Amino acid sequence: MKKTITITAIVCTLVMNAQTKITYPETKKIGHVDTYFGEKINDPYRWLEDDRSAETEAWVKAQNVVTYDYLAQIPYRNQLKTRMEQLWNYEKISAPFKEGDFTYYYKNNGLQNQSVLYRKDKNGKEELFLDPNTFSKDGTTSLGGIDFSKDGSLVAYSISEGGSDWRKVIVMEAKTKKIIGDTIVDVKFSGVSWYKNEGFYYSSYDKPVGSELSAKTDQHKLYYHKLNTSQKTDKLIYGGDVKRRYVGGGVSEDENYLFITAANSTSGNELYYLDLSKPNSKIVTLIDNYENDNDVLDNKGSKIYLVTNYKAPNKRVVTFDLANPAKENWKDCIAETKNVLSPNTGSGYIFASYMKDAVSFIKQYDYNGKLVRDIELPGVGTAGGFGGKEKETTLYFSFTNYVTPNTIYTFDPKTGKSEIYQQPKVDFNSANYESKQVFYTSKDGTKVPLIITYKKGTVLNGKNPTILYGYGGFNVSLTPAFSISNAVWLENGGIYAVANLRGGGEYGKEWHDAGTQFKKQNVFDDFIAAAEYLIQNNYTSSDYLAIKGGSNGGLLVGAVMTQRPDLVKVALPAVGVLDMLRYHTFTAGAGWAYDYGTADQSAEMFEYIKGYSPVHNVKAGTKYPATLVTTGDHDDRVVPAHSFKFAAELQAKQSGDNPVLIRIEVNAGHGAGKSVAATIQENVDMQVFTLYNMGIKNLK
Repeated sequence: MKKTITITAIVCTLVMNAQTKITYPETKKIGHVDTYFGEKINDPYRWLEDDRSAETEAWVKAQNVVTYDYLAQIPYRNQLKTRMEQLWNYEKISAPFKEGDFTYYYKNNGLQNQSVLYRKDKNGKEELFLDPNTFSKDGTTSLGGIDFSKDGSLVAYSISEGGSDWRKVIVMEAKTKKIIGDTIVDVKFSGVSWYKNEGFYYSSYDKPVGSELSAKTDQHKLYYHKLNTSQKTDKLIYGGDVKRRYVGGGVSEDENYLFITAANSTSGNELYYLDLSKPNSKIVTLIDNYENDNDVLDNKGSKIYLVTNYKAPNKRVVTFDLANPAKENWKDCIAETKNVLSPNTGSGYIFASYMKDAVSFIKQYDYNGKLVRDIELPGVGTAGGFGGKEKETTLYFSFTNYVTPNTIYTFDPKTGKSEIYQQPKVDFNSANYESKQVFYTSKDGTKVPLIITYKKGTVLNGKNPTILYGYGGFNVSLTPAFSISNAVWLENGGIYAVANLRGGGEYGKEWHDAGTQFKKQNVFDDFIAAAEYLIQNNYTSSDYLAIKGGSNGGLLVGAVMTQRPDLVKVALPAVGVLDMLRYHTFTAGAGWAYDYGTADQSAEMFEYIKGYSPVHNVKAGTKYPATLVTTGDHDDRVVPAHSFKFAAELQAKQSGDNPVLIRIEVNAGHGAGKSVAATIQENVDMQVFTLYNMGIKNLK
């Protein structure tokens, strides 16, 4: 076969009429067969896994031609885009943070592709410090993270190119903005933790054999880089003799200790430390198993403050001395409650952030575990922040919900008083909209929270365009947050509903575990029940209902639309994990086994996973919802082959006239690196596709 394929040769003309007919690009099938526990599984689209082949590239281009031709004929596409740009175009300023002699903050004038880092000196003079918009012409190189040394004189910032999880780290003198030393490459799933002004710790994988965007990476290593030396001479600290998929290292604020976490999955970790105050110290084990999540919150000398879910599924803060670290010596500083704990420190206090039914409340404690106060929040929603250095006298927190744009407040830890610091000027009248939380019953009787947001006065007649969003995995909690794209959806008469499914972290470890491995079907049942609740209560009907989710949420959408193709009109699986028999063979996928199990581990698990794997459950002659699959060609977390295969299966087997399209963002990854312009266009395309396939002819 020739290396290049002419697009026009495999794409037929779109015929637009009242019911759009589409001729999809031809996707060839090959005779690839895998055997699992004696059962042969066909994988006809295995060739689409090769992200470096000219054939795959041509297929991507051909699919995009069909998709963008379809989207271009939707009459209100430009109208919706104009409105979304209008709403998006407001100044966004982050909470400030002090480093050395300067106060830093991010600012975006509205439609800048990347936010810009500014700073002010002690006299209030402002200057631009770092502009990620200059990293690349097309806005696809982004700032991945930024870490200052303790005195603020040095800064290490990481960049992501084309949305990849692989990072490059660049070191600068903060005062002069002069770049010093080598650029550190091949950093992945890692921040930078400084030790004095001498160097820093970071984590990396060896570059894989084959494609760096899809080949397996499963041995994470912690290194120490001494400034002004070659990366080749960086000292391996942990992960050489011992194989772990995820390794992290953080230096304590007093710079006496390096705390090391190690894990093979996204849940549960070992914990070690290295005494940096003593030359030639050896790594000491604190926790030697993966049964629980363990994170060092802070230390006071050798007294350690640890956040753990050991004997506390909703987490607690315990203290112990490094001289006697055994669990029998742990003492509660902040005991477990019936609500999930997520603590932070600042100004010499511990701020305990709790979630009750996915909504925030905050308690302030001293380091002895004594309650200082309950913090009054501006409303019902999601609060975040309260972190800062011990010497800070002012802290900051943010507050948002589905109808309130993210607002930043100052907080005085001595008095408990807060004031608005920065309130965004968004052209959206929150007072015209409402959010309400309901609890519905899933298939097995479990009560599940659902937050429904809509315009006040909406008539519940079963005809409201509705997006039901979910995730349901990896202990991730979906808490109320404002979104410009959702605001546009609400303005146009849409309803937006978010279900807090099992598999998430809303009710702690037990809730998470109830949606993992052999219990994964619970997640899909919860989502189906949420859709049925919305239909039964006349918010919407199957003809006006869309389901949406990304990553693990993409799996959710894929599983539900293949199990219940009759339930919804539109399906929007984004960057989804869709080939469940092979997910663990790509990049860091093996680390997701805690949630999913793998097809290799047992015949029973293989059968279970095969039973819901979206790619393997598309059946010929079935009428599937109108589907817009979205992914990025540089996604090296959930490789785009998942989405490619799923789209190919749907296009080959779809019965009826509902379109099945795939929109593949070029030079974009799992979320990182996407410019504002690209983000807006993607959101526009998902919304107009949804409305158009619900029969909506004009925007409100």
